[in-house]
Amino acid sequence: MLEFTNFVNVYLWGTPLIILVVGLALFYTIVLRVPQIRLFKDMVKSLSRSQASQSGITPFQSFAMALGGRIGIGSIAGVATAIAVGGPGAVFWMWVYAILGSALALVESSLAQLWKQKIAGEYRGGPSYYLTKTPLPWLGFYTAVAGILGYGFTGPIVQAFNISDSFYNAFNIPQLVTGIVVAVLFGVVVIGGMKRIASIAGYVVPFMAIVYLVITIIVLLVNITKIPAMFGLIFGSAFSLNAVFGGIAGSAIMWGVKRAIYSSEAGMGTGANAAASAEVSHPVKQGLAQGFSVYHTLIVCTCTALMILVTGMYNVYNESAGYAPIVENVPNIQIGIGYVQASIDTVAAGTGIGSVFIALAIFFFAITTLLSFGFYASVGLAMLFKKSKWLNPVIWAVTVLQMASIILGSIWSSELAWAMADLGVGMATWINLLGLCCLAPPMIKLMRDYDKQKKQGLDPVFDPANVDVKGAELWSEIVEENYKDLKNKNAKALGKGTLEKTK
Repeated sequence: MLEFTNFVNVYLWGTPLIILVVGLALFYTIVLRVPQIRLFKDMVKSLSRSQASQSGITPFQSFAMALGGRIGIGSIAGVATAIAVGGPGAVFWMWVYAILGSALALVESSLAQLWKQKIAGEYRGGPSYYLTKTPLPWLGFYTAVAGILGYGFTGPIVQAFNISDSFYNAFNIPQLVTGIVVAVLFGVVVIGGMKRIASIAGYVVPFMAIVYLVITIIVLLVNITKIPAMFGLIFGSAFSLNAVFGGIAGSAIMWGVKRAIYSSEAGMGTGANAAASAEVSHPVKQGLAQGFSVYHTLIVCTCTALMILVTGMYNVYNESAGYAPIVENVPNIQIGIGYVQASIDTVAAGTGIGSVFIALAIFFFAITTLLSFGFYASVGLAMLFKKSKWLNPVIWAVTVLQMASIILGSIWSSELAWAMADLGVGMATWINLLGLCCLAPPMIKLMRDYDKQKKQGLDPVFDPANVDVKGAELWSEIVEENYKDLKNKNAKALGKGTLEKTK
């Protein structure tokens, strides 16, 4: 089973996926007129809106929930792996995709907002909802089922093992004990529902990102004289200008983009699940917020990369030559979080502070990812059971399954669980990307409506009657309940402008 799964994953995450995701990100960047840069000010502004409702959470809470799902183990171990197999140049291509991928995150989340539904009094949406608007609506059903399995079982196992293993190495705490504590914390928060998850994420995500950034700055300041050479190494390796890494330039591109996709989740559609829960006056507003979250993820990934490279605590291997070593600066350290631990330990030699810090970082990164998994699973369940009285009992049952998976994962590092997680995510990513290829027309109309209102000096409010898209009837209710005053204010401002032009 493991061999078959790994065989499939090689093709799922191979060159065709890289070409598709980069090509689609470039397409939307062009047709939407580079929104990730052109509307950067709007991205930042979208996070300051405090609008919430009984059915939805604030844009910032939705942003934090999605960011918590994005900033996970991949931001540490994943980046280290990219450097180990792609060389320092992989970091440059990680940056490139993050800029392009921000446009995809914007599209996914805008579409999730456009076709969100109110189920059991709360907003729900995401790939499993907007994929029903494609020529193959059954893809939405598949995505919902795959998401429930992934977020309910394999995902928690992978995250839980990393938490328990890091705590055992740093504090010698038995892995089962850590697993039980994490499972209880998870259950207490998730059972509180969407608003509790969003509230916790709103506090934890900024805190952990700031602490990680501060540690990185300390490491860089201690090695300040090496910073120019480090950036020279990154750019030189990315363009085959460095003789040592010239032979793996192709791997640098592949691994840089691959890790950026996995870390930012731009193209996977996962962040769109959280985006749909926000209360906003126009779908594109939350799309912009989620597009900005990719930049935040990039900062964390860059912190990992800079600490590793500036201290020289890394090895690089030639994948095509049977992982023959190209550079072995730390020969006794395995690929992964050990690189970051070693880099921090260079600042505080002999203290072992690297293991302690990484253990705490992994805890915060992984626990917020687990909380996001709890919400994402409920999004798929809400779609499948939206008209059933069994919705809440089923959500509780899946929450218990997730808690059991956390405990199991804390003592069982299953290579099969990793492989199955990659398989599920890979298949869902392919389906999401193909769906986004079909949904370009409504997305273009949505962006034009937003841009038109901004050009008129208005605070955009989405009126489905003014945009030719089907299935967005809920927005008439949303505007009537929460944005009627803003709509009337815009109408008056627009009428006044027309009158002045006539005179």
